[in-house]
Amino acid sequence: MFYIYQNLRRKTLAKAFVLINTEAGMEQEVVNHLKTMKNVKEAYTVYGVYDAVAMVEAEKMDELKNIVSYELRKINGVRSTVTMMVAEGKTTGTAS
Repeated sequence: MFYIYQNLRRKTLAKAFVLINTEAGMEQEVVNHLKTMKNVKEAYTVYGVYDAVAMVEAEKMDELKNIVSYELRKINGVRSTVTMMVAEGKTTGTAS
């Protein structure tokens, strides 16, 4: 019975890491915008091939795809993205 209760308290989320190329000089503005988005849990400016990286979570995979396709990619200054969907969902909640 305790096991069933614990599983009811947990929720599996769809998660993705999004690698982002921005227009020149727009890196920080894009990251600042990402940090205001409800489903973006982390966002950073990075050095290398990509200019920024964001971790995005949603309750369902379809919702996650829509956020990346219709919200994140439309941010002013975003030139292109590469989305890496996490193979396993993240379990939230406590095991108390």
